[in-house]
Amino acid sequence: MIDQITFKFGSSISEPRLQVDLTPVTIFVGPNNSGKSRCLVELESYCRQTHGQENDCIINRLEFTPFSQDEIEAELLKLEQLPNTGELINLGHVLIGKLNPQNNQAFRTQVHKENLIKEAQDPNKRLGYYATFLGLYTLRLDGTNRLGLLGEQDAGDLQATPKNHLSQLFIDNEIREEVRKIVFEAFSKYFVIDPTHMGKLRVRLSERPPKSEIEEKGWGTESIVFHKSAVDIKDLSDGVKAFTGIITTILAGDPKIIILDEPEAFLHPALAAKLGNAISRSLRNTKKRLLVSTHSSSFLMGCIQAGIPLNIIRLTYDQATPTARLLDREKILHLMRQPLLRSTGVLSGLFYGSVVVTESDADRAFYQEINERLLAQGDPRGIGSCLFLNAQNKQTVWDIVKPLRELGIPAIGVVDIDVIKDAGQVWTKPLEGAFIPALSHNSLHIQRQALLAEFQKTKKDMKRDGGVSILGRSEKEAALNLFSHLMEYGVFVVNGGELESWLKHLGASGHGPSWLIDIFERMGENPEEQNYLLPSNGDVWDFIGLIKSWIENPHRKGIPL
Repeated sequence: MIDQITFKFGSSISEPRLQVDLTPVTIFVGPNNSGKSRCLVELESYCRQTHGQENDCIINRLEFTPFSQDEIEAELLKLEQLPNTGELINLGHVLIGKLNPQNNQAFRTQVHKENLIKEAQDPNKRLGYYATFLGLYTLRLDGTNRLGLLGEQDAGDLQATPKNHLSQLFIDNEIREEVRKIVFEAFSKYFVIDPTHMGKLRVRLSERPPKSEIEEKGWGTESIVFHKSAVDIKDLSDGVKAFTGIITTILAGDPKIIILDEPEAFLHPALAAKLGNAISRSLRNTKKRLLVSTHSSSFLMGCIQAGIPLNIIRLTYDQATPTARLLDREKILHLMRQPLLRSTGVLSGLFYGSVVVTESDADRAFYQEINERLLAQGDPRGIGSCLFLNAQNKQTVWDIVKPLRELGIPAIGVVDIDVIKDAGQVWTKPLEGAFIPALSHNSLHIQRQALLAEFQKTKKDMKRDGGVSILGRSEKEAALNLFSHLMEYGVFVVNGGELESWLKHLGASGHGPSWLIDIFERMGENPEEQNYLLPSNGDVWDFIGLIKSWIENPHRKGIPL
């Protein structure tokens, strides 16, 4: 099977091409239009053909692990078919039959045994017989072929190669029982195959399991009554159809290379997690490979919780520059396990181009609304593919920013001006969280102390009385210089003091949630109405623009390699 992937690019322009040794599960994450689906198409092309395509733009090379002679012979033994009356078998050839998981049809052909074994020793050439052989074990499912997997199908000749995956499941009690177990865990209903429409097979979900094999597979009265009381899957939701269809196709078709594009489509988060877990567990103790693109943190968590080795690769396409980065599994587990990070949905940051982290939910909602209005107007200051998250306070902002940056995700923190009140380790936390060089910490601490002293001399509240505007001219310049330096590392301090310092001309009152309600009312809800606030120059609009400039800067500071 596939042993190694080499991409055409690395984690940045200056880094070498990413080369990944494959584990049973490889998950591609990243923002929209980052090349995840294209990557899967190229992977399929490599598996089904003797080489990649000239216009491939993501995959540079695949390395395949050779099958041993014993493995090939064992597989042929499972697939070998008896010839039909009058059917001639060429000298040295073996007649094989297998359900092709991709088109859900029986495949029957002759292969030259010695040549197949010889070709399997150099699988990267994927010559004649071996290319055909490997193609039989490759499955790619996407949004276009997912919902039609469980329609009524012909039973066919049950003594021949199964005609489709339902006939395969009907014949194979062991696999059908495994599907039944997984489906029951997901829906508390029992997967059964109904043969009572003569010559046809239908999938139903039953309130109880069949009492016997005869009750499920027979044509007698007890079978008719049993299946009539169960629900035909065509009458169930798209989520049930998608989940069950993917599971049945994978288990019945027995693909060794499984390529899935956004398998979470039609599934609510809990079901997506169960699907990721079930598919991953099905690969345990096999040489199979699952290669999947997802936008679902739930599906990702399900795969991780299955406890088998996996790779997580983040693809991006930012400013016409593609990147590929292998993420640290232990760092992902930290995002999953730490209660603060889990509760804020930080794992979702893997699927966005950037993340903005604020002190509170009111801050998050306000900055997100400002950004959405910029985007709606086509304003270049708007940040596309950006996730806004809130921490609990200005200290926990960096508990979110730091692990995201360690994964190569441009994450910035927005904090009120009173961040400079904190001394010692508390002040060091944002510096470390933003990966500001340690040698700079002492000088920044000295600047912070001097600036704090100047604020205290004013006898005013730095947050509520105007921020840097309450300082004298030279002191204000020093403050702006300090904040500008922090901004270079993605630490954005509100110069006006706090959230409520923005859009002062609207006259909103209150603090926190009450201010948010008032400011949103004054900003208006309907873009067609006269009181709807549109972006303008200055104020918070430019602040978001500065955040975007840092995110899009290819030489931004504070992102560890």
